[in-house]
Amino acid sequence: MLYAEGIARSFGPVDVLTDVSFSVSAGERAGLVGPNGAGKSTLLRLVAGEDGPDAGACGHRGGAIGYLKQEAGHDPGRTLFEELWTAFPDARAVERQLDEVAARIERGGGDLDALIAHQGGLFERFEALDGYRIESRIGRVLDGLGFAPDDRTKRCGDFSGGWQMRIALAKILVRRPENLLLDEPTNHLDAAARDWLADDLQKYRGAALVVTHDAEFLDRVATRILELRDGRVESYTGNYSDYQRQKTERLQQQDRAAARQERELAKQERFIERFRAKASKATAVKSREKAVAKVERVARTRKDAEVRFTLEAHGRSERDVLLLEHVGHAYGDLVVLVDVDLHVERGQKVVLVGPNGSGKSTLLRIAAGIIAPSEGSVRWAERARAQYYDQHQDEVLDQSSTVLAEVRSVAKDEPDVRLRTVLGQFLFRGDDAFKTIGVLSGGERSRVALAKFLIQRSNVLLLDEPTNHLDRPTRKKLIEALETYEGTIVCASHDPAILQRVATRVYEVKDGACRELIEHRRDPDR
Repeated sequence: MLYAEGIARSFGPVDVLTDVSFSVSAGERAGLVGPNGAGKSTLLRLVAGEDGPDAGACGHRGGAIGYLKQEAGHDPGRTLFEELWTAFPDARAVERQLDEVAARIERGGGDLDALIAHQGGLFERFEALDGYRIESRIGRVLDGLGFAPDDRTKRCGDFSGGWQMRIALAKILVRRPENLLLDEPTNHLDAAARDWLADDLQKYRGAALVVTHDAEFLDRVATRILELRDGRVESYTGNYSDYQRQKTERLQQQDRAAARQERELAKQERFIERFRAKASKATAVKSREKAVAKVERVARTRKDAEVRFTLEAHGRSERDVLLLEHVGHAYGDLVVLVDVDLHVERGQKVVLVGPNGSGKSTLLRIAAGIIAPSEGSVRWAERARAQYYDQHQDEVLDQSSTVLAEVRSVAKDEPDVRLRTVLGQFLFRGDDAFKTIGVLSGGERSRVALAKFLIQRSNVLLLDEPTNHLDRPTRKKLIEALETYEGTIVCASHDPAILQRVATRVYEVKDGACRELIEHRRDPDR
């Protein structure tokens, strides 16, 4: 069971959590939702025991806990298979003892009967730890998350950032602890891996608390939704769609109750004002004044602040914007791209799809000039002004820098009033602009990264998974902005909304090749 009992947590003068209480029992899969900066990741750290609350108590009972953070955290020198085995330290220790005993028996000498008896005890211990099924469990999870068979002997440090997060998730899923805390588990998953994870969690019988902006995933997985807002948690039964319906009904009821109360208070205040000067009504007036003063006001609901921005293309490029010819690339012995041709024209919105690790990010980085191709050529139009957005852009922000200074670092010629206006559009208003990056939530860091990207003038956008880490309102605004953008876009994405609403050309990057999916081609003016 996962629980929190009246916990509070502050960071300096900022109260993040004020009075949070909930419990998640075995068999429940709760989705934790709320606006960016509400404290969702902070709450997970507290429940995991990696931080302590200022007041109250929280944690887990009844078995072990598995905690997926937004940082991978593994030994880059281990192979994938070795890293997954670290999830079973007891079984691994028994296996090493078995190897040692077998070697001693083979060498001979010593008390052979005692060694054989000891070996038998170790076999029983290994079986009790389910050791004989560990390799099949590892294989099942790695297959489900999309790892290839030959990935198992590959060092963890050789995987891309998205795949390293899959490794961290795999380590938790193979162990199958009685309690799960998952912070944005779907951020780096393609559709197939996301579907597999949803199916796997549906079969999970422990207590799970999941933070994600993926509403479709929560509709499939969640049995309850916990909304964290203004330092407190509100519980809703059912999945994400059920939560939205219940919340809408609750807010409507609250507004109706507030309206009734306002009418009644206005009536009482009219009476007070009318008869305040009459001595004969003095007692009644004082009585009503006291009654009005004691009334606990029902607040009107307020709409959450949302980001608001547009994407403007600066300058018009030539018709042929980007031409990649016979491009190939390899990382050591790993060949990623082979003889790739890509022709992008002005105004096209090209989306690259394909499994993680297929070379989409490599292709974008080659186009952006960040890495040179092993072979082939890249030609840009003379008036093309390309801007590149990395899916890990938020991870390279200076943790000690302020929000304002971080954005100013890429727009030194822009006046402060312009920078503050842009930050306001991304909900960094007033003193928020002077917060350091290190105290921001993951979603807030993503908004800073997006603000840095968008303030730079360009007419070509190179985007690598731009909707990763964004909350639903910000993701929605970005997709709307990409739809109406008049420049050229080349984007790698697993987001179905980008495919459906933004793309005018779709290319599949797979097995080293890049081929257009003609069935997705559409007129950008349609």
